[in-house]
Amino acid sequence: MLIPVSWLREYVDIDISIEELCDRMIMTGSNVEGIEIKGDKIEGVVVGKILTIKPHEDADRLLVCKVDIGGRIIQVVTGASNISEGDLVPVAVDDARLPGGIKIRRGKLRGELSEGMLCSGEELELTDEDYEGADIDGILILTEDYELGMDIKKALLLGDEVIEFEITPNRSDCLSVIGIAREVATTIGTTLKLPNIEVKPTGGDVCEKVEVVVEDTDLCPRYCARVVEDVVIEKSPMWMRRRLADAGIRPINNIVDITNYVMLEMGQPMHAFDLDKVEDRTIIVDRAIDGEMLTTLDDVDRILTPDMLTIRDTKRAIALAGVMGGLNTEIDDKTSTIVLESAKFDGASVRSTSRKLGLRSEASSRFEKGLDINLPVLAIDRAVQLIQDLGAGRAICGVLDVLNADTTRRHIEVNWKDINRLLGVEIAPEKMIDILISLDFEADRDKDKLNIVIPTYRQDIEGMEDIAEEVARIYGYDRIPKTLTSGSGTRGKKSPRQKLFDLGKETLVGMGLYEIVTYSFISPKDYNKIDKDMPKVVTISNPLGEDQSIMRTTLIPSMLDVLSRNSRRRVELCKLFEIGKIFLPKSLPLEELPIENHMLSMGLYGDGMDFFYLKGIIETLFHEFGIKDGLEFVPMSEDSTFHPGRTANLKVKGISLGIMGEIHPKIAGGYGIDMPVILAELSYDKLLDLADVKKSYMHLPRYPAVDRDLSIVVKEDVLAGHVEAVIKAYGKELLESIELFDVYSGGQIPTGYKSMAYSLSYRASDRTLKDEDVGKIHDKVIKGLEKDIDARLR
Repeated sequence: MLIPVSWLREYVDIDISIEELCDRMIMTGSNVEGIEIKGDKIEGVVVGKILTIKPHEDADRLLVCKVDIGGRIIQVVTGASNISEGDLVPVAVDDARLPGGIKIRRGKLRGELSEGMLCSGEELELTDEDYEGADIDGILILTEDYELGMDIKKALLLGDEVIEFEITPNRSDCLSVIGIAREVATTIGTTLKLPNIEVKPTGGDVCEKVEVVVEDTDLCPRYCARVVEDVVIEKSPMWMRRRLADAGIRPINNIVDITNYVMLEMGQPMHAFDLDKVEDRTIIVDRAIDGEMLTTLDDVDRILTPDMLTIRDTKRAIALAGVMGGLNTEIDDKTSTIVLESAKFDGASVRSTSRKLGLRSEASSRFEKGLDINLPVLAIDRAVQLIQDLGAGRAICGVLDVLNADTTRRHIEVNWKDINRLLGVEIAPEKMIDILISLDFEADRDKDKLNIVIPTYRQDIEGMEDIAEEVARIYGYDRIPKTLTSGSGTRGKKSPRQKLFDLGKETLVGMGLYEIVTYSFISPKDYNKIDKDMPKVVTISNPLGEDQSIMRTTLIPSMLDVLSRNSRRRVELCKLFEIGKIFLPKSLPLEELPIENHMLSMGLYGDGMDFFYLKGIIETLFHEFGIKDGLEFVPMSEDSTFHPGRTANLKVKGISLGIMGEIHPKIAGGYGIDMPVILAELSYDKLLDLADVKKSYMHLPRYPAVDRDLSIVVKEDVLAGHVEAVIKAYGKELLESIELFDVYSGGQIPTGYKSMAYSLSYRASDRTLKDEDVGKIHDKVIKGLEKDIDARLR
């Protein structure tokens, strides 16, 4: 949930820094994912007006423009083709700074002075969500009337801090700005200021304009409707578009934007129908007819089933209740009369419809978690108020409110001593009451009992444990004293395999890698992002959303997601690893538990990070596991996730353990990473099976070693590992070590060949070697190289 701080301040006074606020919100249970500031990388960009445009005398594709930037006129040379005289545009003046570290300097282009640069939306890191037209290929044309010379951040209302909150599924009341403001007010000890909602009807009777019939009251316990006439469809004001964009919603038009604004502000999804397109001006809430089709607002034909709740007129379905509206009643430029919908739909029904159709929306995500039964009336009045404030229409008197549920607050009774026993701390009952009142509960004490009235929007509160949690998080988890566990226990120890498991982690951390832990749930789209067909997977029966709807069969998407997040946050060097499980179904449909395999994933990017760096990490890890012989890096090019020329299959004594290499640039680019990404995925279970960490004593050598250098010429496709294997095979009687110290191709080396130079060390354990001893075995090695890989001495 993205919350613009300026919007938040409308409902609560914040007199501390945003960083401190975020820290305190985390301590009271509202997890903060991060803080972003739109436009923080823009400096020295102002609003300018193009006065004249003339062709560049020495360049066919360049134009020379005179631009008024308020108080002075500058000359700018540009190659843009979408500008006209009189256009207002963003102008980066001399010494301006743009996203990406770009600095603008005064200079000459083909002999013409250029004192700045006309900016596109892309150069300012803006999209159509930020300002209409920002996505076009060309200069951003400003359609509003701005003061010349005004800072572009002020003109486009950029620069607001936006806090991203992670909202847990049980706190649907926090899926709104007011919900977060309520938590902020309690956290910092100030007062919540709710908007003053006042509707000024201008005549007429809603009952004469539209009829509402709710056939399925179990799935729709409350449905509210209001009618607005003389509707004017136009662009929303800049302040509203800015807030919607900062909260992650694309502005469309004033009516649609108002419904989205109210949803973000109050947490109540809404919908607006073009009333003239509703047959017989009658809205019916009922289940779908089996096999009927509805084209939703995303222009996709949906085939419906009888278990799906729909909004209908007298002839057809016009919306999927709680999910998405229909194209047949869409608001367009000709709309003059609308009916606003604000309702409470059954969360399980909305979730079922959303899953079956593969259609998720901001509305469905809120209905699924359960909404306040009293919210629809407040929200629909707020929407009408905004329509009136913006001069977008005339409200008809009255609200159609079809209510089939209890709207009163629930009461519970808890023992305050039980709360203290559960928390392990002594909190006075009066303090508990103060905390609950600050959270909008009603509470009083009757001896050992607390009588509590729960707000209707707090559907997550069911018993004493929930009340204890509310008390504890506001009292402060950090104030609860540490206590030791009591009782007797047995001392456990790790098995040899568990110790090996930890050895791998310790080795990787010792080489400078950071361990990450990611969810085992991923999205089906993740396989498309790594250019793979989706294999047979375990599907979650009740996922939190499509992004976490299947069990992973690879760690690669999770690793790339984390690397991408670090890259976006300007972490210049990143070295990560994860040891996690993949889940492979034995059969589908799933009749028994899937196979769970441990995999090791390593991901690197940054200065000095390449194929050979990761190869060194893997060789060190294998050495720590006692795997000293038989490791091969076999080139491969079949895996489309990886760069075809920089990828290898890892084998030990013919057993394939996994893959390593550079991620294909297209795949890395899809994750927003513009530098080489090196990644490996190995079977950790197989690695543990091959491990041999038994240590045996070897006395220090009594006799000296004899070193010989060997320089050979081989074909370019011969691998160093193959050469070393041949040397070991023929020199194993006395050969102690091999070291490759030079690889060369170029002058004096035939085309298609390369020179490889090795240092060989020979030693005997029972005598000092003579030249003839070493010469025999060295000659044997040379002949073996000539025979097996067609090598020749250089």
